[in-house]
Amino acid sequence: MRKEYDFSRGKRGAVIPSPGKTRITIMLDDDVIEAFRTKAETAGRGYQTLINEALRASLKEDERPLTAKVMREIVREELAHAR
Repeated sequence: MRKEYDFSRGKRGAVIPSPGKTRITIMLDDDVIEAFRTKAETAGRGYQTLINEALRASLKEDERPLTAKVMREIVREELAHAR
């Protein structure tokens, strides 16, 4: 079998490069991973994709819904500046 394949120029790592993505190692709680895997299986998608989307959504603070708590903080800040 060795004569059939030449691995002398083989490289470790991803076979297909993913532009715009970086491979990392991250430690997550088992229950978090299991929840994403379950959700991904139900949705028919990859769990890493769902984790990436959740992280991306957490970065978009401007798109958070305006809650009563946030509105109160804004009004208090404005009133403090108006005095």
